[in-house]
Amino acid sequence: MKKKIISITLVFLLLMHFYAVYAYTIPVWHNDDGTTEVNADATVDNFLNIESESAILIEQTTGKVLFEKNSHEQLRPASVTKVMTILLIMEALDRGDITLETKIPCSENARNMGGSQIWLNETETLTVHEMLKAICVVSANDCTVAMAEYLCGSQELFVQKMNERAKELGMNDTTFKNCHGIDEDGHVTSSYDIALMSRELLQNHPDIQNYTTIWMDSLRDGQSELVNTNKLIRTYEGATGLKTGSTSLALYNLSASATRDDLSLIAVILRAPTTKLRFSEAKLLLDYGFSTYQYQKMAIKGDVLQSVPVAKGIEDSVNLVFDNNSGAILKKSDTSEITQEITINESIEAPISTGETLGKLDFYQNNELIDSVNLIAEKDIPKMSFMNMFHFISTYWINLLRIL
Repeated sequence: MKKKIISITLVFLLLMHFYAVYAYTIPVWHNDDGTTEVNADATVDNFLNIESESAILIEQTTGKVLFEKNSHEQLRPASVTKVMTILLIMEALDRGDITLETKIPCSENARNMGGSQIWLNETETLTVHEMLKAICVVSANDCTVAMAEYLCGSQELFVQKMNERAKELGMNDTTFKNCHGIDEDGHVTSSYDIALMSRELLQNHPDIQNYTTIWMDSLRDGQSELVNTNKLIRTYEGATGLKTGSTSLALYNLSASATRDDLSLIAVILRAPTTKLRFSEAKLLLDYGFSTYQYQKMAIKGDVLQSVPVAKGIEDSVNLVFDNNSGAILKKSDTSEITQEITINESIEAPISTGETLGKLDFYQNNELIDSVNLIAEKDIPKMSFMNMFHFISTYWINLLRIL
């Protein structure tokens, strides 16, 4: 008799709990809208006295522009073009269209490209791994065209894909006419656009640094020696790449990247009058960035911020986690505090799906919004129904009777 009374009491309490959960609604905290922080220094006219025709410095993680000079002027990129070619190769690897061991043949067209090359011929094949090494280290035009032809059937179709990808990235100053960068009328881009595609490559395909950081290597069992055309790989601390380019018309170009203490920078130089100047001015830009700025992490993807109540669910709460990494590029001289404001959706009710956005966290400095990150559900919370309520109660009842 005593066991029955306890069991009935338990069922009553569980039913009351279900009612309370079902009827519960959640308060919400609201933020004011803000605007993304803008670096005022970047708009000051050439304060670093860059002599090259065009230049830009950006922070890789956020994409924030730290310096620019004529950054939207359309110029010939020469072999810096290959940043886009490399990006499309890496994306093909991600999709599984090719692997690093895929054998790539050489056509007569590829063999006859001229310029920088490793002297491919139609009787040999190289793996994608070897092709990437040749393209990234010595800017091999023959390997570049062979990869383009393998991926799309012809260089022309590959160039069409290059231009489509450029539009997707917002490269509005860019028109590609070929995949290698040999001078061709109408083949133009800007330092801003080169920074965009360089950032996309480095940010989403970090494995490319296995190739872009090679100083010396070889192919064909040591018969073909490779020495990187980017001298900063050997001389600049933290250098991660990326690509050189030069022709008689384009002059000397460079997309240079480096990382120190969680701060990643990309410096682009276009139309430098000498090769020495392109490297020294890229170094000047990178030095300025590392001496002036720092990157501060503020949220890590997947970390739990807090738990919030859920109405009408089989569980009465869910963890909110960050849907992405969040951080800001800050001046080292700025010691002002970063503040946070959280917004939680009003009346969070089941059913809830894993990854569903339930709020956001905004970060402010000096009353300006510097970054935001969405808060998402850590797991599914099904809606409470009669059947799962009955199952829930029955399970508890059975377990309790076993204990008693």
